[in-house]
Amino acid sequence: MEELSELLLQRRRKVDALWEAGINPYPNDFKPAHTSADLQAAYGEVQQIEENPTSFVVAGRILARRSFGKAAFIQVQDRKGRMQLYVKKDAVGPDVFEQFETFDIGDIIGAEGYPFRTKTGELSLHVTSLRLLTKSLLPLPEKFHGLTDVETRYRQRYVDLIVNPEVREVFAKRSRIVNLIREFMTDNDFLEVETPMMQQIPGGATARPFVTHHNALDMELFLRIAPELYLKRLVVGGFEKVFEINRNFRNEGISVRHNPEFTMMEFYQAYATFEDLMNFTEELLCYVSEQLLGTLDIVYQGEAISLQRPWRRLTVREAILEYGDIDSKSLDDRDLAYAYAQKIGLDLPGDVGYGKLITEIFEEVAEPKLIQPTFITAYPTEVSPLSRRNDHDPEIVDRFEFFCAGREMANAFSELNDPRDQKERFLAQVAAKAKGDEEAHYMDEDYIRALEYGMPPTAGEGIGIDRLVMLLTDSPSIRDVILFPQLRKEIK
Repeated sequence: MEELSELLLQRRRKVDALWEAGINPYPNDFKPAHTSADLQAAYGEVQQIEENPTSFVVAGRILARRSFGKAAFIQVQDRKGRMQLYVKKDAVGPDVFEQFETFDIGDIIGAEGYPFRTKTGELSLHVTSLRLLTKSLLPLPEKFHGLTDVETRYRQRYVDLIVNPEVREVFAKRSRIVNLIREFMTDNDFLEVETPMMQQIPGGATARPFVTHHNALDMELFLRIAPELYLKRLVVGGFEKVFEINRNFRNEGISVRHNPEFTMMEFYQAYATFEDLMNFTEELLCYVSEQLLGTLDIVYQGEAISLQRPWRRLTVREAILEYGDIDSKSLDDRDLAYAYAQKIGLDLPGDVGYGKLITEIFEEVAEPKLIQPTFITAYPTEVSPLSRRNDHDPEIVDRFEFFCAGREMANAFSELNDPRDQKERFLAQVAAKAKGDEEAHYMDEDYIRALEYGMPPTAGEGIGIDRLVMLLTDSPSIRDVILFPQLRKEIK
C-alpha cells in the first residue's frame, strides 16, 4: 500500500509540473479521426507500404512501452483494439519527446503518424505529433486476471476492461446479442414497449420483491420482478405482438446463475399457443447463434452443445423418470414421492402440495442434466398461477421451460385469460403468502379488471438475456456477463 501511495504521489507531482509549465494534462480539444481497426483494415494485409502513405490520427491508452534512448515503441489501446506506435525524438521534436518521457502506462494520448512495418514485420504508426490527453494517476496492474482477483475484477470493472481484451469481447458480444434479438423480434412484427419498473403490486413471477417508498405519494412501491402483467394489459388494449427487453429485480441470493438485478426479454403474441412459442424460440435462438458465431454447434464449459433443430421435448414427469431414481408408480403416489424427496435431500414441509413436490424433485434430479437444448412441458397448475389449464388435464398447464447447459433459459405458456379462474388462483397465492410464502403472488384487482374486458387467446415467454449471453460466450458465471454485478460492500 505504501508503494502504491508513493506511485500515486509521483504521478500527482507530474500533473503539478505540467500545470506549472502551462500544459493542461486533461485537454478536451483532440479529435481522433481513425481507430486501430481502420489502420488494420487499410494496411493489415499490405507488406510493402507505399511512400508517403495516408496519415492516421488516433487516440488511446498506453498499455506497454519499450524505450531505446531517443526512440520508443508503445502499445496503445482504443475502443477497437490495440496498435503499436513508434515515437522518435527527431520526428516529434525535442520538447515533445522530453514530455513523452514522463508519460506513464495508463496515460491516454493523441497522436498523428504514418504506417510502416518494423524490421520484424509488425504494422506500426510512425508518430509525427503527440499529445497527452489524460494523465493516469493510478498504475495499471501487471497481472489483473485469475481466480485470486476475480472479485476485484468485478468491483473494478473499468480496470478489467482496460487490461483484459477477452472481457471487452464478451460485452461487445452481449450488445450484439441484444441487437440481434431486437432485430428478429421487429422483423416478426413485434412492437417494442416499455412498462413500469416501479409497481404498486409486484406480479408476473414467483419471487420476493425489493420494496421502496415514494415520498410525494406516501406510497409503498416495488421494483418489478417481471413486466408480465403490464404487457398482457397491452394485449388487452390491442397490441397483439409486444416485447420488452429490460431489467427485473428479485430479492434473492447471489450465485454464478443469479444476480438480483438482471435482464429479460418478455414477449406476448395473441392467437398463439405455447407450442407455437417453442418453434419460435428455436428460430430466434438459432438465428442469434448463426449471426453471432456462424454456427449452431457450440461448446460451453467443455460440453459440446448442438442447437440444431428440432430440440428435445419432455414432460416434467418424463424427465423425473428418466433422470431420477424413482419408478412411475412411486412418483404418482404423493406419500412415496414425498419420501423420495426427503431421500434426495429436499427440505419440504409435510403439507407441501403434490404439484410443488414433483416440481422440486424435477429441479433437483433432472434440471442439472439437461445439457442439450430441451423443452420441459406439462408443469403442475399449482406452480403456474398465470398459465392456462390444459384442456384434457386440469392438473397441468400449457407451459414449457427451456433448458440448456443444465439451467433454465426461458419460461413460456399459453396465458390464462379467464378472469374468474385467474382470481381464484390469485386468492390461492394470497393464502400461501399469508402462510409465509414470501414469493407468492399478490392480488392484482386491476389486472383482473383488464381480463374482464377480454384478452384474446395469447401465449407469452420470458428469456433470460444474461444466461443466454453466458451460453453464447462460454462464460461460467453470470457476473462475467453483467458489467457491474452486485457485490458485498468493499472492505477497506
